[in-house]
Formats: sequence, C-alpha cells, structure tokens
Amino acid sequence: MIELQSISLHRGNKILLKGASLRIHPGEKTALVGANGCGKTSLFLLLQGLLQVDAGMVSIPAQWRIAHMAQEVAAGDRTALEFVLDGDVELRRIERELAETTDDNHLAHLYGELDAIDGYQAERRAEQLLLGLGFAPAQGQQPVSSFSGGWRIRLNLAQALMCPSDLLLLDEPTNHLDLDASLWLEQWLARYTGTLVLISHDRDFIDNVCEQIVHVENAQLNRYRGNYSGFERQRAERLTQQQVSFEKQQEKIQHIQSFIARFRAKASKAKQAQSRMKELARMETLAPAHIDSPFDFTFPVPERFSDPLLSIQQADLGYVGKVLLGGISLNIHPGSRIGLLGSNGAGKSTLLKSLAGTLPLVLGDRVTGEHAKLGYFTQHQLEALDLDASPILHVQRMSPQAREQDIRDFLGGFNFRGDVATGPIRNSSGGEKARLALALIVWQKPNLLLLDEPTNHLDLEMCHALTVALQEFEGAVVVVSHDRHLLRNTVEELLLVSNGQVTEFDGDLNDYSNWLLSEARNQRRTDAQKEAAKNGASGKDTAKKNTPKNDVVVAADKIDKKAQRQQAADQRSQRSALKQSVQKIEREISTLQQKLAALGELLGDADLYESARRDQLQALLKDQGALQQQLTQKEEQWLVLHEEMDQSEQD
Repeated sequence: MIELQSISLHRGNKILLKGASLRIHPGEKTALVGANGCGKTSLFLLLQGLLQVDAGMVSIPAQWRIAHMAQEVAAGDRTALEFVLDGDVELRRIERELAETTDDNHLAHLYGELDAIDGYQAERRAEQLLLGLGFAPAQGQQPVSSFSGGWRIRLNLAQALMCPSDLLLLDEPTNHLDLDASLWLEQWLARYTGTLVLISHDRDFIDNVCEQIVHVENAQLNRYRGNYSGFERQRAERLTQQQVSFEKQQEKIQHIQSFIARFRAKASKAKQAQSRMKELARMETLAPAHIDSPFDFTFPVPERFSDPLLSIQQADLGYVGKVLLGGISLNIHPGSRIGLLGSNGAGKSTLLKSLAGTLPLVLGDRVTGEHAKLGYFTQHQLEALDLDASPILHVQRMSPQAREQDIRDFLGGFNFRGDVATGPIRNSSGGEKARLALALIVWQKPNLLLLDEPTNHLDLEMCHALTVALQEFEGAVVVVSHDRHLLRNTVEELLLVSNGQVTEFDGDLNDYSNWLLSEARNQRRTDAQKEAAKNGASGKDTAKKNTPKNDVVVAADKIDKKAQRQQAADQRSQRSALKQSVQKIEREISTLQQKLAALGELLGDADLYESARRDQLQALLKDQGALQQQLTQKEEQWLVLHEEMDQSEQD
C-alpha cells in the first residue's frame, strides 16, 4: 500500500502540498488531476524516491518493483526492440550473468530463473508492445536514433510496459499516440494487475482505465471514488452547494444551453451528431465543475466566408514517388465539422498538410475560397516559437497596431498573466507553448481550423476550455485527435482514412472502436489461416470451397431452392475444412507437448549439469525455449480457428 501522511512539499518559494495525506491500495488504478504546476509530476518523483518531502512521511512497500515512463530518450544506436527489452531489468541481469558465468551449477540456476520469468517469450512480448503502439514490424530493428521525438516517447512507454512491476507510473501516456494506439493501451492497462498511477489530459482514457481520481487542489490531495466523469459530478455538486462564483456558473450554463438549442435541429440525422448532442447535454450538468478554470476564451466570429472555403479534387496526396492517398475529393463548407479517423501512418496528417497547403499535391487541384482564412495547428508550430520572446511580443509581431492592454486581456484568457505574459518562453512547459500556439491561431480570426492533435501537452482544464470554444466556433473545423471527448463534442462528420482512401464513416466513435476490434480479429484469422496453409492445409482448394456462389436468383419473390442447397453445401464444406485445420493443429500441439515432456526428463538428469556436458545443456535449453514458443503460437492459432468455426456454426 502507498501511504502519504501529512506531507508538505515546496519547489522554490512555491508550496505544492501542505499537510496532505493519501492512501492507495494495491491493485488500484488512480488518475492524478489538477492544474499545470500544481505538483503532479513532483508527486511522481516523490513516489520514485527522486524527491524528498519537506515534512511528513511517504511509505511504499520496499519489495515493490516500480516502472515509470521517461519523458525523454537519448538517441542511441540500439535497435528499438533491444531498447524495449531493456525495460525488463531482471531479464537483462540474467542474460549478463549467463554470458559471464563459467560455473555449471550457477548456469543451471540462471536458466531456471530465465524460465521462471518467461524469458524465452520476452522478445515476442516486446514485439507485441511495439505493434500495439503503432510501430511496423520492420521498425523493431531500426536504431532508436532513426525515430523522431514523438516516436521515441512511444518507445519509452513500451519500455515501461515491458518492465514487470508492482507500481506503474505513467505521465501523459497518450501524448504522441493516435486513437488506435490509445485504445490498445486502454486494453493493456485493463489487464494490468499492479497498482497504476497516471497523469493524463485524456478524460475518456481516464474514464475507461481508472477507478479513482486524486485532485491536487489548494495544496491538498482530494480523493474521489469513480472515474473522471464521476469526479466531475461530485465536484460540481460540491461547488454548487457552496455557491462559488454563482453568476459565472450560470453564465457558462446559459452558453451551453443556447448552443444546444441552436444545434438540436441539425442533429436529427447523423449518428455522430446525435452522440454529440447527448455529450453537450451532459456538459450542461457538469458546467459547475469548471467554474474556477483559469482559461476563458472564445474564437471570434469570422468576418466573411466563402463557399466552399477549401476544395481538393481528384487529388493524389503524399510525396514524390510515394502516394499515400489517391483520388481524393473533398469540399469544406462553412460550418463543416469533420473528424479524421484512421490508424497511424494511414495518411491523416498528410491530408491535413495537403489541405493547409504546406504539402503540395502530387496530382490534382487545391482551391481556396476568396475569403478563406486558415488556422493550422500542428506540433511543429511549438518548435517555431521564438524562445526569447514573450507571449505579448509574439502577438505584437503579428499585429503591431494592437493596443497592449487588448493583447493582455486576450492572453489572460489563456492564463498568460503578469510576468508569464511579459517574460521569455524559453523555460515554459510544453503545455504553455501549446497554449501560446493555439492563442496565436485564435488571434488571427480564422474561419477554417485545421487541428492536428491540438490537446497534446494541455491539461484537463485547458482541454475542456478548448472543447467549449470549438463548440461555439462558427467556422469550419477539420481535426485529428486521440481525445475522444473532444471529437464527440466538436465534430458532426467522421471520415475514415484507410487503405489509401478517404471515405465517410457511418457511425460514431463507439462504432469505430468496435470496427477496430473487428479488424484486429480479422487480421488474426487471416494470419492463422496463412499459417495453417503453410502447415499443409488445402490452400487453393479450401479457398475455392469457401467462395460463396452467387447463384441465388430471385424470380416472382421466390428463392431458387437449388442455390440454397448449394449455399448450404458450401457452408458445410467450409466448416469441414475448418474442422480439419483445427484437428491438424491439435495433433501438432500434442506432438510439441510430448517433445517438451521428453526434454523435461532429459533436463532432470543431474549429470547433464557437469562441465563436460555444458554445451549439451545449453543446446537442450535452447531447444526447450524454441519448442515453448512454437507451442504458444499453435495454441493462439487454435483459438482463432475455433472462434471462426463457432461463428460458422452460428451462421
């Protein structure tokens, strides 16, 4: 159990915690939330033993293994796969001692330890982590130095997940992840049996992973049972009862009520639009939970519009010699609210760059309306900020004639106040730089927003403020985001970027999650069938038998009975082929189990561990690991084929 008793923590002259207490039980999944700078990251350092309290006591079981996600990684020559494997410190220790030892008894003991930690499957586990986080299979052999900063952060996450742990600390794990990888990480953490403490700005991610919230507020640690939505409800009730800033609270509620009234008539058709209306209604109830937010800004009403604002026709998108998306036609009209879905590398960012004009079309036409005014947000804009300039100076350079007080008032809505507004941004956090980049876009009064992962680095309150501002924005929006809450509340149309095409996705985000799971199951089936074909399954013959015959003819509302009988025969043939494949794999599993049992008997021979037979011992242990890996693969194929056979019987 983790126990913090009456702790106080200072950073410089700032009091982060004062007499705060908290208890986290083994196996609990906890989210730390609170404004930027309130002390969440310092708490992580405290739990790692890298920071000491100024008063009070911190207690963590001495035997607990702690894994944490680093925020930076050096660019080395180690391959991505080896870097991830480094996360399993015990595995690496055993491997080093195996390479160095000359004592046969110690050697036998080390091999026993390797087997106990499932070391023979370690490389396979690392490969699965890389695949789940969006890396292509071949990228596992690339050096870490070949990846960009965002991908190196993903490697840090994979390394943390590779580490066997009793306590897992994750600081903004969904930053730099796309929606697909975020969903995969949710499923991984759902299976994690240790104690989890995470910091995240992704409220849907918190909702689906965590069972309690710890809110860092007023130098205290306030614990709320339930997920983030439950925290919002409880806090809204508490603040409403206290009637804090009642007028401001009512003003925010009225804003959302008026927006719902305007939006309701448009939300009768599209499923995604209906989902958005429900989310808006829920936000109305929860508005009091955010009345003390330091952020308060809106997008100015655009002065003029063109229709369409932007159009690309019959366009090939990508780079010279590498077309990622082909034959794309897309018109963006005033009021369009589009969310882009698709796996990593499918071309979402390429589409946004092409729309923004920063990436020339390979083929086709891009036409902007006469009055189109684009606001394009991407992570690269953070790098383009002048580190020696203040937030005020950044705006003054864009609008030299603007009054300084107007600029100060505007930046105050983004929580740039006092010395923060006038000082250089060199030492600003990633979140502060992201806020400034967004503020510069808002200042320009765009009528078309192109947003590529706008919530990366933002805290939960800023994400909420951005969501509310986008709801009221009267221009057009095209957004890529792993933040499902943002998407649910700001877009009305979903486009799927997949297989080199851009198509309308008929459904909402829940449907998309189900679609991803279905695609993953289909891919596993395909892989299993390919493997079965290699192992002697009747490939071409089975394919022919499995091909449904299109002989059904409808005449006078009667179905051709012959075609029905043929279809039934085809289904029986398909089930027969699946049954044969299952039986074949069962025989192979039985053979592998017998071989492993025989190897176990050989390894039980005490004479085998004498120095003269060391080479034989190593060979047998290597064979044992290889057979165990083959057995695991066969068992997975058996499960997939059994699932397919069950589905066939239901059909």
